[in-house]
Amino acid sequence: KKAWVPEYAAKTFPQLAKASAAFPVKDGQRTPGKVAIYATCYINYNEPGIGQDLIKILNHNQIPYALVDKEACCGMPKLELGDLESVKENKDKNIPKLAKLAREGYAIVTPIPSCTLMFKQELPLMFPDDADVQAVKEAMWDPFEYFIARSKDGLLNQDFKEELGHVSYHVACHSRVQNVGQKTAEALKLIPGTEVNVVERCSGHSGTWGVKKEFHAMAMKIGRPVFRSMAEESPNYISSDCQLAGHHIAQGMDELGLPKTAMAHPLTLMAKAYGL
Repeated sequence: KKAWVPEYAAKTFPQLAKASAAFPVKDGQRTPGKVAIYATCYINYNEPGIGQDLIKILNHNQIPYALVDKEACCGMPKLELGDLESVKENKDKNIPKLAKLAREGYAIVTPIPSCTLMFKQELPLMFPDDADVQAVKEAMWDPFEYFIARSKDGLLNQDFKEELGHVSYHVACHSRVQNVGQKTAEALKLIPGTEVNVVERCSGHSGTWGVKKEFHAMAMKIGRPVFRSMAEESPNYISSDCQLAGHHIAQGMDELGLPKTAMAHPLTLMAKAYGL
């Protein structure tokens, strides 16, 4: 009862998302010039506004996009429970659609690190001889990994209009193990008038573990060093690529009596900085 749990949104992300404008495709040396959005269960059903912020950023950069049609869960929750049969069932639903998009030259972007990790690492390890799985792996991007590569291609709009001040940014565990570097922090640092305090330690949430009655108190205890580190230097915002971790951190800071701070996903912060 004490744990923060997400509410269901009145409308899903596909119901809210508008079709992409017909921007010309501008491929870079490092990046495809069009994006397929694998929205994830969390964005689809709980916080579709984060997906809307991703679309705002893509539109602002004149990057055409498509939504993955009738996507299934990536399978990470089932993998963590050891239900490998369900993992394969979800893989069989998703991979043919995603592989087609990959071969059509799309960068496939997922706003939730656990889902990105599933397609980049877990499924390729489980199905090493599946050519479609490997094709999806090569086309899969974390959103800020994509934006930083786009910046290096000279194709990222940097006309930021709003300063963010001080941002305490938590590197999600499932972002760290992708071994792509701190791309979100790099992107936030592109915004003038923005300082980023990077906290690279487990928040204690760990998927569904931290909301269970028998483990919640331990999850809060594990997270205390993170809660305190996130509060350093009186930030204007706290943020994490993992929105569940972000809410967990906000709850932990509140329970420790630390100053109340606005919590927002990095995509929301980037859209705000653009003035969108």
